Amino acid sequence: MSQMGKPSHEEEEYFAKVEMEKRQNLAEKLKENMASEELDKLKALHWHHCANCGFEMHSVVFKGVTIEKCPHCGGIFLDPGELEQLAGKEGGFISAVLSIFKT
Repeated sequence: MSQMGKPSHEEEEYFAKVEMEKRQNLAEKLKENMASEELDKLKALHWHHCANCGFEMHSVVFKGVTIEKCPHCGGIFLDPGELEQLAGKEGGFISAVLSIFKT
């Protein structure tokens, strides 16, 4: 503080900057929490539901692999690795298609 008991201009700027950083950090944390909560709500809302028609998916065993199938539209959902299990590890077309989706 300056000699008169009043904060100097530099002190005011410093504390204003610190306060602004605190508020920005708080806003970012709230945003992250809201985003996380929203994602949790969406996941709960859509968990095991068909992306095509919204009906609940049912697990079925197909060629020894448990996959999710929609009883309404017949849509199929495969978890990572299940396409390879069903198609085999052969080269060719399936490998080329899969390479497009791998990052």
